[in-house]
Amino acid sequence: GAKANHIVNYKILEQIATGTDLVIDFGGGLKSDSDIETAFSCGAAMVTGGSIAVREPETFFRWLGKYGSDKIILGADARDGMIAVNGWQEVTELPVVDFISKFHREGIGTVISTDISRDGMLTGPSYELYREIIEKLPDVNIIASGGIASMDDIIKLAEMKVPGVITGKAIYEGRISLDDIKQYNLS
Repeated sequence: GAKANHIVNYKILEQIATGTDLVIDFGGGLKSDSDIETAFSCGAAMVTGGSIAVREPETFFRWLGKYGSDKIILGADARDGMIAVNGWQEVTELPVVDFISKFHREGIGTVISTDISRDGMLTGPSYELYREIIEKLPDVNIIASGGIASMDDIIKLAEMKVPGVITGKAIYEGRISLDDIKQYNLS
């Protein structure tokens, strides 16, 4: 979606939403009111917009006003502290903390922030980035993404007051199990 510059996986979204009871956040390629309506009608509980927030902030703010901060999440993907857009193909001159701050002032509550230099690398998350965001914007719910390699990373982020984490490769490669995550969530 993000690289194609339009919504492409809505049929898969619909299959997952109708076949499971998962609460789904959908993102990638959301560029128009029609795209976001398609995502919600296909079963997304919430959507994440990143490039649209950079390129057309008025559209993102309109969505935020219409659907609310419980349904609209800001995507703040970054490389070397600068926002990246278009499927991570282009790095802007926008510092990630300033970018998040602008949208927080307008009511955004949750931000997924991926350090794209660490995504899929299993090298550990960008603790410094998340620490800076939390220190400057303590009311923002940050979901950390990129580099998660072990339960120790998840635990350290939780100790830093990061309320959410996205991990993929560490699960696929058996470094973190779903049972590990369930056990941690129960403790």
